Amino acid sequence: QVQLVESGGGLVQPGGSLRLSCAASGSISSIVAMAWYRQFPGKQRELVAAITSGGSTNYADSVKGRFTISRDNAKNTVYLQMNSLKPEDTAVYYCNAKVRLVVVVDYWGQGTQVTVSS
Repeated sequence: QVQLVESGGGLVQPGGSLRLSCAASGSISSIVAMAWYRQFPGKQRELVAAITSGGSTNYADSVKGRFTISRDNAKNTVYLQMNSLKPEDTAVYYCNAKVRLVVVVDYWGQGTQVTVSS
């Protein structure tokens, strides 16, 4: 079992920045990758950024150059630094952990609201 606790969402003006944090606990050694997803009203969750246990990253085209995913292994925490935010970034952001048990299982955080508005 893996537990994920997110923090850092809120209201920010266009062009501003926010940093989301996701603290993991439980079977940390079984995590093979962590990611941030977002969900717009009435839409399915979409991948924003991911980082593997080896440190490889990938990003959605819509956030490349603006968002950065990173991790602090000592704190078992993954971050999403979001710069140059746009109103279209407004969504609920979810932390995800891919945990290898017999197969790879997805664990999710509770979600945090990010609102970009003037």
